[in-house]
Amino acid sequence: QVQLVESGGGFVQTGGYLKLSCTASGRTLRRDVMAWFRQAPGMKREFVATISMTGTTTYYADSVKGRFTISRDNDKNTMSMQMNSLTPKETAVYYCSAGGYINNGIYYGGDLWGKGTQVNVSS
Repeated sequence: QVQLVESGGGFVQTGGYLKLSCTASGRTLRRDVMAWFRQAPGMKREFVATISMTGTTTYYADSVKGRFTISRDNDKNTMSMQMNSLTPKETAVYYCSAGGYINNGIYYGGDLWGKGTQVNVSS
């Protein structure tokens, strides 16, 4: 069974940082475009960042540019995202996805999703 499992969420104060990880089991992800999304309470799931198969190309939502960094290690079948200077508005469940494609800098159509990891940013 193919699974994506997110980890690294938690509680931080405004201005703090966290590093999320997404680990895959059951299949190699080195041929997959991958991405991070987040969903705040009462809001739609929104795109955060995406990374190409080799990791050489990345795109970010405008709201996180310069603060978040997405990366991947295909040998370890993992993807990560360093999140700096967090704000309370970024309190959300963060999801990783694989198997989609990038169009105009945004990720679409992932066929694999994790169950998410909760990030809480207090003021």
